[in-house]
Amino acid sequence: MKIAIYARVSTKDGRQDTENQLRQLRAFAETQGWGVVHEYVDRASGKRGDREQFQKMFAAASRREFDCLLFWSLDRLSREGTVETLNHLQKLTNYGVNYRSFTEQYLDSTGMFKEAVIGILAAVAKQERVRLSERTVAGLERAKAQGRVGGRPKAEDDDPKLVAKIVRLRSHGHSIRSVATEVRRSPNTVLRLIRSIQTDL
Repeated sequence: MKIAIYARVSTKDGRQDTENQLRQLRAFAETQGWGVVHEYVDRASGKRGDREQFQKMFAAASRREFDCLLFWSLDRLSREGTVETLNHLQKLTNYGVNYRSFTEQYLDSTGMFKEAVIGILAAVAKQERVRLSERTVAGLERAKAQGRVGGRPKAEDDDPKLVAKIVRLRSHGHSIRSVATEVRRSPNTVLRLIRSIQTDL
């Protein structure tokens, strides 16, 4: 089986090193008889999905350049939240690429419990969507009562219905770009509105 390794640390200043992750992941792949064909290493926050090597890894996955992605732990892959992280794993699955966490043995789509793992993660993500929706409604109601959205006077782009639609689309896994297309606003406007409502939650 062809394996790709993904490793990440949060800073670029040299105080953190990916070599510990990489050494363990390479050794584990060797014990399984897997051939490592790609290694992707980011030195950036896991709270952003636009990491350079992260994006290159997904591009390679879409071309089926490897059969399985091996990472040290789920928070090394992503710290964007439950819904976004599940979307990343689902994207790999849709590409026909498996995934395996080195430290979390239950996160293994190569084994017999693949469907159970996906089901559990989907249930957790559903609960997260419910909580997000509840927080959004509360934030919108407070903003409406104060005559503002995100601390600014109302404007055409600050329509509470528009913000609610954006948050709903994001909570269902749509990318910023696809949400922007759906609501006919620029990606920057969508990001600004998401950040503005988050300050009220």
